Amino acid sequence: MSQARIFASVDELRTAVGEELGPTGWVEIDQKRIDLFAEATGDHQWIHVDPEKAAQGPFGTTIAHGYLTLSLIPSFMPELMAVEGVTMGVNYGVNKVRFPSPVPVGSRLRASAQLAEVSDVPGGAQIVVRVTIEREGSDKPVCVAETVARYYL
Repeated sequence: MSQARIFASVDELRTAVGEELGPTGWVEIDQKRIDLFAEATGDHQWIHVDPEKAAQGPFGTTIAHGYLTLSLIPSFMPELMAVEGVTMGVNYGVNKVRFPSPVPVGSRLRASAQLAEVSDVPGGAQIVVRVTIEREGSDKPVCVAETVARYYL
């Protein structure tokens, strides 16, 4: 695990476009987390919440929701980067998201990222970060997302 990259200012962000960030530490995805996500979202599809039926399914076990995997990005970001000299940062959206492979229960995940773009917006800057979430022991990522955030001065 690498140390979070601390940017002293929005101006320093601009000079770091293309920089690789991470990886973070590992996070285990257990059935309790999957079940809690199902409760929070109302997505109770059997491939996520029914271990007996899922054992007979295409993955041989339950798998995490794709959106659960995506929702981990805000918890990974403080391990990847921080920006000083701003009053606040907000999530602005996601340009692209893909889930190239499943996350079987018990998997360990971590994230890395690349600062892809920095542009001016009224009162601050908008950044685009390409985040890749990988599963331990797999060659294929489980989530690739182009996130958009805004930092206000």
